[in-house]
Amino acid sequence: MRYPYLLFDHDGVLVDTEYWYYEATRRALAPLGITLDRQAYQQIMVQGRAAWELAEQAGIDERRIAAQRRLRNSWYQEFLRTRDIEIDGVRELLGRLATRHRMAVVTTARRVDFELIHRERDLLATMEFVLTREDYRQAKPHPEPYLLALQRLGARPEQALVIEDSERGLRAAVAAGIDCAVVHNDFTAGHDFSTASYRLQTLAGLADILRS
Repeated sequence: MRYPYLLFDHDGVLVDTEYWYYEATRRALAPLGITLDRQAYQQIMVQGRAAWELAEQAGIDERRIAAQRRLRNSWYQEFLRTRDIEIDGVRELLGRLATRHRMAVVTTARRVDFELIHRERDLLATMEFVLTREDYRQAKPHPEPYLLALQRLGARPEQALVIEDSERGLRAAVAAGIDCAVVHNDFTAGHDFSTASYRLQTLAGLADILRS
């Protein structure tokens, strides 16, 4: 088997949350006089930076930024509770893949958000472990998250396949020496995916790659 280990990004791959994180951040920055359009947000995201740097660069007081950041977190969690973020077929696909592969989730999401998403969803039973933002020092596009996952699994880079939806995640996988399959996501469709090993229109296409 070419890829006995599968490492899944989370937001935009297993659940449809990318837009709602952006929207919560955009709303929170607006009262600070910061207009965050999608293009600017995407550029920040690819570089692994935080949108709050825009407020810092504008000289806004740290306490105001912290207050709006808390508000963003609250709005985002409200979106997670009230919006339809499930992706059709994901649960069934993971169940099938788990019969032949060892799998884990590697995400930049905060653990509190991750746990809220999965409180009433049965998507994680097939995963050996989950790495959230609190589990590593340097976030994607740095390779540390994926290197840590390999270490946990006792796997070599060539034995694993990363499944991502963003350029930031792709860059992290490539830097870790791991092949990467990029799943189409409308929110990240404009990213540069030229270094991806595979391109998928939907996550269901992953099964075809693994059979080949």
